[in-house]
Amino acid sequence: MSWFRRKPQPEPLEPEALADRFWARWHELLPEVAAALGEGEPHRVENQLCDLVADLHPDLHFALERGGRSIYALVVSGQEDPRLRPFTDAWKAVAPPDDAIWEFHDSVPPVPDPTEVTVNLGPHRIRLADVRVHAQVDEEAGVVDVAVHHPLLRELDPAARSAMTFLPLDATLGERLAGRRLRRVEAALDAPSDTIDLLDLRELIHRLAG
Repeated sequence: MSWFRRKPQPEPLEPEALADRFWARWHELLPEVAAALGEGEPHRVENQLCDLVADLHPDLHFALERGGRSIYALVVSGQEDPRLRPFTDAWKAVAPPDDAIWEFHDSVPPVPDPTEVTVNLGPHRIRLADVRVHAQVDEEAGVVDVAVHHPLLRELDPAARSAMTFLPLDATLGERLAGRRLRRVEAALDAPSDTIDLLDLRELIHRLAG
């Protein structure tokens, strides 16, 4: 009988070490990312960026977007999962300072005006200006329960319908504020009788948050 010794597994790295490794690899990849974005072909670097973020933590999500102050924004998000907060905190803590080209976010930021956004889902072009929200405020708890309606929600499959329930809220409030102030969120396939638009919802939440 032959005996084999199992190869020892390396100790898992701390979030800080993983964040340092992320940014070292990001700087190596940056010329290729810049070329792909400049030529309007972000798909060319999609796999490399997926691997880069998964190495930080496999449950993290990322997006390359137009920046608010810079040309581009890199968003790495744990979608408010407390397990992932140490990794996004460490990632953001050692991120390069924002400049004219890049800005970096550890949660989905709000867009300046969500009513100007159109989302493409399969054959559907969904204008967020057409989203209406029924909001019930719990002043004592400082939270709001919402039902989100869009005329095309009924035509979407369950996964797309779920995405189009939460996406308008994140675009309006930013992921972090939405996570703190929205308690119950559901899709409304039929238009509720008493609704507000997304900009009114933003104003309501900001007023509630003081």
